[in-house]
Amino acid sequence: MRPLIILAVLASSPVFAAAPPLCALPGPLAIPVTDRPTASPAAKPTDASPPPAPSARSAPPLPEALAAVPFVQHVALAGAVVTDLGASHGLRSIAARNGDQFMIFQITPDGLAGVSGAITELTLVQLEAAASGNITELGTQHGLSGVFVRSGSQFQVFYATPDKERLIPGVMWDAAGKDLTRQQVANVPGAVPTVVVGDGDPAKPNTAAAPGAAASTVAALPLMQKASFGTVGPGSAPHLWMLIDPQCIYSVRAYQMLQPYVASGRLQLSVVPLSVLDYEDHGQSTKSALALLSKPSEQIVPSWQAGGGSDAPSAEAVDRLHANMAIAQAIRVQGTPTFIWRKADGSEGRIDGIPTSVDALVSSIGS
Repeated sequence: MRPLIILAVLASSPVFAAAPPLCALPGPLAIPVTDRPTASPAAKPTDASPPPAPSARSAPPLPEALAAVPFVQHVALAGAVVTDLGASHGLRSIAARNGDQFMIFQITPDGLAGVSGAITELTLVQLEAAASGNITELGTQHGLSGVFVRSGSQFQVFYATPDKERLIPGVMWDAAGKDLTRQQVANVPGAVPTVVVGDGDPAKPNTAAAPGAAASTVAALPLMQKASFGTVGPGSAPHLWMLIDPQCIYSVRAYQMLQPYVASGRLQLSVVPLSVLDYEDHGQSTKSALALLSKPSEQIVPSWQAGGGSDAPSAEAVDRLHANMAIAQAIRVQGTPTFIWRKADGSEGRIDGIPTSVDALVSSIGS
């Protein structure tokens, strides 16, 4: 079933990402706490990022037939070169290219959204026959009906073409760069399960940490000490905490930016693994985070840097990841990477996303 589910899926590229540069959450932090994976493949940084946000720069010229389509205009305004791939099954396809990276989109009939994926030969009838009992209908947005399909720990969203003759595995974005699929799957059991902080039912959300909150009134640094993490750099250096998703390309990029400071002894960096991209990477984020948290603390960062491990996760790793997720929700983490540190004046510093100046960040950390 898995080859069927991932057939013809084109992963989104960070070159098309909207600001801020972080792997954002769809809502309350999530982790499945009942299933304990039996294997953990090597981590590979990926990110299903949204289509580009409009900018002030000049857009490359658009094909005449697409010049008035809002979603295509949005893609072009970020600097992507758009190629018209023609129409099929009631949808027009485009390729959006920026440098050596590209994405394929199917434009919705109203022109206000697009699905990042290629049309497959699979029909909705065939999918329903193959995945009977594992399909959840997501309703219709912008003229396309969606279904959520589960195969064991793997899952995928498909959108049916207007004629119902073909399926597109992918994510739907609107002309403002908003991930519409995230909203559609938010209430599907297991797609975005939530955790609570403290005592209570782990299946119910912590409503105190409302989605979209820009900051937390909870002191973050004391909670960081209670997390499971790995640390690199000398103990005498200024200490920075970084909450990451192992599969988040922005987490990887941020670590690469900080690594020279660690190597030169100017920074001590503690890395707290989370899982925020399961919905987009078919559960790989949880597997990778569990693999890291199964290792001794001194091996977590080197293992992540090397691409993770394939060993089965330990029983303790699930509890560690759940605790990290609860801490992240308590401080209202919006995505990864998130940075926490103590400033020279004793107050807490925080950055959600890649810092605009690493020098300024490191300089602001108190000794």
